[in-house]
Amino acid sequence: MTERPSSEAVAAAATAALQRSRSPVVSVSEEHDYEKRQNFRRLIDPGIFRPNSRDQTLSFTETIRSFNNLRPTNDLIKHQLMEPKGTLEYAIALGFRAEVKDFQPYYVFNPRHVADLRIGAAILAEAIDLEEKKQERLKRSRAEEKAAAAAAAQNAHDRKTRALRDSRERETRNASEPHQVPSDIISHTDASPLPEVVMPGVGYSLASPDPDVDQHE
Repeated sequence: MTERPSSEAVAAAATAALQRSRSPVVSVSEEHDYEKRQNFRRLIDPGIFRPNSRDQTLSFTETIRSFNNLRPTNDLIKHQLMEPKGTLEYAIALGFRAEVKDFQPYYVFNPRHVADLRIGAAILAEAIDLEEKKQERLKRSRAEEKAAAAAAAQNAHDRKTRALRDSRERETRNASEPHQVPSDIISHTDASPLPEVVMPGVGYSLASPDPDVDQHE
């Protein structure tokens, strides 16, 4: 007689089978969302960030969040959506489609693309946040470089000032000290004999011994 499995084992097997049947669906969905996120990131950078200014990108972000119907002939929409590069492509990826209403062209959001709108809006907000942090780091780095350059210039100026002051102090000391004749010159002068002075008509010099002179009384 074959032993029947317990109710707990049957429940566990059923749960495992259900998870196996659902996992491919979840994996495909996640992969699909991942591809969409990557596509939105490429549309933003380099698509929008590279050719446009930061102000243009922020203006586009505010516009795309505020309107469901975009009329290309409107000055605001023309300036913030139609003229910048890459922005119209991003709007289409979000779910906006070209339509004609009352003989006027529009880009109207299609509710069937609400999932695309959700993903694209999140990626756009993420990109704006990263760009702002990047600009803050760049600004801080430039300020630090400027401060370092100013400190180096000040140090060089201080060294030059000290060297000039020291040079002037040495010149002042040298000018105030009396000039002294070197000792070797003084010794050489003391050791030289006195020159002989010859008196005319006598035949003796002042340096010669006294001559014998007869004294008459």
